[in-house]
Amino acid sequence: MSTNIYMLGMPSSGKSTLGRQLAKELNYDFIDLDRKIEVTEGKKIKEIFRLEGEEYFRKVESEQLRKIPVDNKLVIATGGGTPIYNDNMEYIKESGISIFLDVSPEKLEERMRSSRRNNRPMFKLENDDLLGTLQETYQSRIDEYKKASIIIEGDTDANTIMWILDAQFARG
Repeated sequence: MSTNIYMLGMPSSGKSTLGRQLAKELNYDFIDLDRKIEVTEGKKIKEIFRLEGEEYFRKVESEQLRKIPVDNKLVIATGGGTPIYNDNMEYIKESGISIFLDVSPEKLEERMRSSRRNNRPMFKLENDDLLGTLQETYQSRIDEYKKASIIIEGDTDANTIMWILDAQFARG
């Protein structure tokens, strides 16, 4: 298998952490799309949102997504909103296997609040209604996320994802 694997889900769903582990298990390379954007733009995501706005960010995000070589043994952690904009979900589905990490907004809030860093421009920890914002965003994105090749609900680990991938491809 040389197909790229795209990790999809809300912020704090585990896309980067599990993506790195999965890449290691598969002997694939790992790309974090947000980091790729930061390197290209020379600014942190938060700065891009603040200085250029979300529309500019989404344009750059789509451009960088499409610059990733297809069928190149890559695991790509997308940004939480990547599948939602600019027909990115259709592109992802045509370009590889997509895995949606479906984690509840309650669990996402818990993870965000227990994390020592918060670099998410749309989900500020100071927000009194962070859970409400997460629930609203989750509901607005769920239909696109559910177009993924594989949906994994709740907490998981790289071994479980490997098992699901093996089962999926053993069936053909």
